[in-house]
Amino acid sequence: MSRYFCHDQPDVLTLETRVVDARPGAVVLECSPFHPGGGGQLPDRGRLSWRSGETAITGFEIAADGRVWHLLTDAVEADGVVQAAVDPAFRALQTELHTNAHVLNALVFQHFQGALITGAQLNDDGTARTDFDLPDVDNDRLRALEPQLNDVIRQDLPLRFEWVPAEAIGTEPGLIRCRSVAPPPAPDGSVRVVEIVGLDRQACGGTHLASTGRSRAVRILKIDNKGRHNRRVRIGLVG
Repeated sequence: MSRYFCHDQPDVLTLETRVVDARPGAVVLECSPFHPGGGGQLPDRGRLSWRSGETAITGFEIAADGRVWHLLTDAVEADGVVQAAVDPAFRALQTELHTNAHVLNALVFQHFQGALITGAQLNDDGTARTDFDLPDVDNDRLRALEPQLNDVIRQDLPLRFEWVPAEAIGTEPGLIRCRSVAPPPAPDGSVRVVEIVGLDRQACGGTHLASTGRSRAVRILKIDNKGRHNRRVRIGLVG
């Protein structure tokens, strides 16, 4: 879990920075406002402009050395001072969905004896899905969580973020919610923990709202059985 600029400065969506490495169609920036995605969250979209050109950023490639390559629409080699601009509407959508995925996860974890996540995906159409390890659970019990989801939104609970030593993660039950993988530590050995105050704490490297009340209402759209153990819960933003 790299420590990204957007973790510390989530409201800075346009940044003047410098190219530190380049190849045709890709650059590494000295500092970047983009979130490269991961954990089911889609990567940010946006544009890169410099003295002699402008192009869209189509994705990201994280190298073995931890550097983030920004992939460009055009096979150009940008250099010098550049302006990196995140698409604000798309970032806002992913942030809203990710926050509500946390609320859903918190409620499932509490109501179903610490059930863990087996997969997740945020989409670009205002919907998301989370898969849970829930053998033999009546799907109506999951559907019944919708009023509680929206109650948490109405309560406008604040979110807090902290970086804790990786070795401390195992001392607090429930910080790791994925059944198969744990978030890797940042280069300094810390792991980012997201807290919905009064509701939940878990390790996560995504982007989130400052409080739950900044979200629209949510509907549980569908629940699918994916084998005996997995229940796929699909949610969608209202409006």
